Amino acid sequence: VQLQASGGGLRQAGGSLSLSCAASGRIFSSAVMAWFRQAPGKEREFVALTRWSRDSTLYAGSVKGRFTISRDRAKNTVYLQMNSLTPEDTAVYYCARGSQWTTQQDEYFAWGQGTQVTVSS
Repeated sequence: VQLQASGGGLRQAGGSLSLSCAASGRIFSSAVMAWFRQAPGKEREFVALTRWSRDSTLYAGSVKGRFTISRDRAKNTVYLQMNSLTPEDTAVYYCARGSQWTTQQDEYFAWGQGTQVTVSS
């Protein structure tokens, strides 16, 4: 499975942005899809995850209530809707696929190329 992330861009604080992650190939029902991000000079961190086959989600505390992860199985695509953006959300955002319900990035074995999100104050 290859992942292609898109939708990044520049927004002002308080704005919204929607990211997409299109997957090629079959995604098994047991898969877990996640978003991570890496800000300049910082380590990559967990943002959100969802099960491919069920409406279960988990969010990092810093984005809970502002970001929403969802998936469209018919389109083989995972989304990240980001609202109330702040400059602290500036980062390269990566989508990833794994098989475990975990926030640990080492457990994810397929990664998209990343898409830049920049939020100005």
